[in-house]
Amino acid sequence: MTRIVYVNGGYRPYAQAAVHVEDRGFQFADAIYEVIEIRNGGLVDAPRHHARLARSLKELAIPAPMSESALRHVIHEVIRRNRVRDGIVYIQVSRGAGPRDFALPSAETAPTLVVLARSQRRGWAAELAETGISVKTTPDNRWARCDIKTVMLLPAVLAKDEARRAGAREAWFVDADGNVTEGASSNAWIVASNGSLVTHPLDHHILPGVTRATVIDVAKGEGIKIEQRTFTREEVLKAREAFVTSATNIVMPVVKIDGAAIGDGRPGPLARQLRLRFHQVAEFSA
Repeated sequence: MTRIVYVNGGYRPYAQAAVHVEDRGFQFADAIYEVIEIRNGGLVDAPRHHARLARSLKELAIPAPMSESALRHVIHEVIRRNRVRDGIVYIQVSRGAGPRDFALPSAETAPTLVVLARSQRRGWAAELAETGISVKTTPDNRWARCDIKTVMLLPAVLAKDEARRAGAREAWFVDADGNVTEGASSNAWIVASNGSLVTHPLDHHILPGVTRATVIDVAKGEGIKIEQRTFTREEVLKAREAFVTSATNIVMPVVKIDGAAIGDGRPGPLARQLRLRFHQVAEFSA
């Protein structure tokens, strides 16, 4: 099947899609993105993803490439043309193309929009969640605006590779004060020794995860106490359980940190409960 991608006003086969060589997303990482889960042909938590995309554009003063309603139409058309029932849709907006210059281009520069959809075997994450994953900690060497979902992901890429070489699936960044901020591509959580659900507060150090927000909704509905505060690696080692959240992982139990078992070294009951309830609470748009 020929895969179709939307680029700069048109739907084209992957092989024929082109982005300008002087696009600022390519040369400066001057771009933002979103990843939305596709489930049974529909989108999970799309309104929250659109709101975060709009916020990222505003924070970087990148004009929207089109109205939200038009973008929704493009997204659904890309999903339809690629016949994706389960998987992800990726949206990227750069500031556009122009002669390479650190100075921002004129306000008339048209932003570049890329939308692609990719199938994923349904159930792969659920199978992984049965055994859980390991994480490796690494110093947080990223810039000071991690709350903006930019494509400037090289520190995360290198952290992921370091984790992979150590036999772990995810990396957790640790700041200069010894606090876990977030994962390389996920938000980090623990269940503290007192039973409270703990995750880093929203600030410039972490991405305001859409899945994170919905998991908080789930937890509140289940009457689970939530603490949005910092926590250290040492507290992780004493925690009852841990997990990460993201659009692709949903709720993924973490059973080891730097080779040491968390809790009893198996996926915990609270992570299982939140994962089970997630799609019953998340907003679904067909």
